Amino acid sequence: MSLTGKRIGMGMTGSFCTFDKVLPQIQKMVDVGADVIPILSNVVSTADTRFMTRQQLFDALINITGKQPLTAITDVEPIGPKKLLDVMVVAPCTGNSLAKLANGITDTPVLMAVKSHLRNQRPVVIAISSNDILGNNARNLGAVLIMKNVFLVPFRQDDPVKKQNSVVADMDLIIPAIEAALENRQLEPLMLAPVI
Repeated sequence: MSLTGKRIGMGMTGSFCTFDKVLPQIQKMVDVGADVIPILSNVVSTADTRFMTRQQLFDALINITGKQPLTAITDVEPIGPKKLLDVMVVAPCTGNSLAKLANGITDTPVLMAVKSHLRNQRPVVIAISSNDILGNNARNLGAVLIMKNVFLVPFRQDDPVKKQNSVVADMDLIIPAIEAALENRQLEPLMLAPVI
């Protein structure tokens, strides 16, 4: 399936170390003709980190998509009622955001965008990046795995020796995962071999 003409909500939450892997995927979506709307969680829209400043991220997203990132719950609430998106992507999705999604908490623009979009029975694609997905957050991963219209980007342990509970999606598989989700299927295999 082509992403040409597809309206994609691109939510980013606070796994700052993966932004350099996500931004090229957004560029690829735009390059094939997708209309990408960047949506940022509260911490992402305000924090300067050692990986990237807030302004650098805003500049990159505006340069790639031609759109100002949405940073308020009120900005994204119309996504559902107005059926603004074909697919909503959260990449990266932190363990914190995953836990909130699993438990119906919508206290950030990204989570509200997901909630608003799901009311239309349209696909949501999650690219997890968290140090505790195989620890305390495992139950939330399980809850999200069985949610209707929610699909995951295939993931792997990123360091099974030093960080046994840490999992990161293969960001190069975001676009194939979106294409599969638009066909109402999960991209497989879901769990990838770790890189050692």
